[in-house]
Amino acid sequence: MFADQLGYQRCGYAGDRKARTPNIDKLASQAVDFQNAVSNMPVCSAYRASLFTGKYTTSTGMVINELRMRTDHETFGKVLTRSSYRTAYIGKWHLYANQLGHHYESKNSFVPPGPHRLGFDGYWAAYNFHHNYYSAYYHTDTPEKIFYGDNVYEPDAQTDMMIEFIRKASKSSKPFGAFLSYGTPHDPWVKDNVPDKYVEMFRDVSLPNPPNYKDTNDKYADNWGRLRPQQRKMLQTWRRLYYAMTANLDWNIGRLLNALEQAGLRDNTIVVFTSDHGEMFGAHGRRAKNIFYEEAARIPFLIRWPKNIRAGTVSDACISTVDFMPTILSLMGLQVPKSVEGMDLSYCALGSGGSEPQAALLQNTGACAAWEDGHEWRALRDKQYTYAVYRVDKSELLFDNKNDPYQMKNLAGNAQYKGTLERFRQILARKMKSLNDTFEKCTWYRDNWTDGNRNIIRAAKD
Repeated sequence: MFADQLGYQRCGYAGDRKARTPNIDKLASQAVDFQNAVSNMPVCSAYRASLFTGKYTTSTGMVINELRMRTDHETFGKVLTRSSYRTAYIGKWHLYANQLGHHYESKNSFVPPGPHRLGFDGYWAAYNFHHNYYSAYYHTDTPEKIFYGDNVYEPDAQTDMMIEFIRKASKSSKPFGAFLSYGTPHDPWVKDNVPDKYVEMFRDVSLPNPPNYKDTNDKYADNWGRLRPQQRKMLQTWRRLYYAMTANLDWNIGRLLNALEQAGLRDNTIVVFTSDHGEMFGAHGRRAKNIFYEEAARIPFLIRWPKNIRAGTVSDACISTVDFMPTILSLMGLQVPKSVEGMDLSYCALGSGGSEPQAALLQNTGACAAWEDGHEWRALRDKQYTYAVYRVDKSELLFDNKNDPYQMKNLAGNAQYKGTLERFRQILARKMKSLNDTFEKCTWYRDNWTDGNRNIIRAAKD
C-alpha cells in the first residue's frame, strides 16, 4: 500500500498529534518502522520507476513526470509473475503517458495490457494519472473508462476492490503480490474532493505555518514549487483538507488490515505501507515536492510480518526507494535481479546485523513535469545530516537534522563543519561515479535520453 504525497511527519506514530491515523499507528506498532526512509527523487513518476526497478532516477531515465517508461527493465512485477505469484495492481500508475496534461484522455490514462505494465499481468484496475477523487474512473484491459459511481470516493472504491481480491486470493493456494496505489492525500485540496465527514473532523483544527515557513518563494523552485499570494492565504485550509484526506486513507488501511485478518491471511502476509514523497506547504518558501528538505523527502516505510518481524522494531538504516524492492523480495524468498542498484536491508527488518548504506542518495533532474533547466540538485542524507548541492550555481547546503529538525541553519559555510562537508562531497562523487551520473541540466536529458516525444530510450548506464 502506498499513499501519494504523505510525508513521514504527517503520521500520528511519527509524532504528529493533530493527525488522525489510528490504523497506520497501530500498523507501525506491529511492524518495523524505518524511521530514516526517504524518496530518492521526491516526485511521482521518478519514485514509481525506482520502486518497481530498484534503480536510481538516472538509471531509469524517468527524469521528470509524464514520460513513458522503458519496458526492458527487470521489475518487481516481472519477478512476481515469473515466480508464479498472482498479481494485482490497483490505482495510480504514472509511468505511461507521454504527454504533458490531457490526463483524462484515454490515450493517456489507459495502460494497455502487455509490456508497459512492467510484469503486472494479473488483476489490473488502474489509470495513469488523476487526482479528482469523485466522479473518478479506472481501466482494466480496454480504453473504456469504468466509473466508480455517483458520490463514490475513489480511495473507498479502490479499497473495496482490493478487499475483494484478497477474499478470492485467500481461497487459492497460489501466493499473491498486490499493490494498492492510492491518490490521496495529493491535491487538489478543495472541499468537494474530500468526504464531508472528514472535512468536518478538521474544520476547527489549527494548522499554522511551520517555523521554517518563508513568505518568499525559493529561488530554485520550479512553477509547481512556487506559491502565488492567494495560495499562501489558503495554506491552512489546504493543510486541513490534506489531513482530512489522510484520515480517510487511514480508515481504508484499517479496512484492508481487517480483511486480511478475516481471510485468515494475517500471519503469512507481508504488509508494506509507504508513500512516494511528502508536501512542503510553504516550508522553505516552497509548496509540493521535488526537493531534498525533510517535508518532501522523508516518507513512512513500515513492514509487518507477524512471527518473523518483531512488533515495534525500529530501524535507523538510511533506506530509500531503491532499497524497497530488494528488501521486500528478499523477505519473500525471491531472487533479487542483478540490475537492482539498491541494497537488501531485510536483515534490519528481521533484527539482525549487516552492512548499511553510508547515506541515501537523492536526485533531482529537472522541473516536476517540464523540460526546464535551473532546478537540478543532488543530495545525501545520513542518520544526522542532509547535504545538498545545486547544479546551476554550485551552492551547497548542510543541515544537522538531529539538532535542527526544521533545517533552518545552513552549516555549509561554517568552518567547524569543513570536514563533514568534505566527507559528503567525497561520498557523493563516488556514488555518482558508480551510477555514471554526470549531473546534467534537465534539457540535456530530453535531448539525449528521449526520442523527442517524451518516450525514454536510454539512461545513464546505456
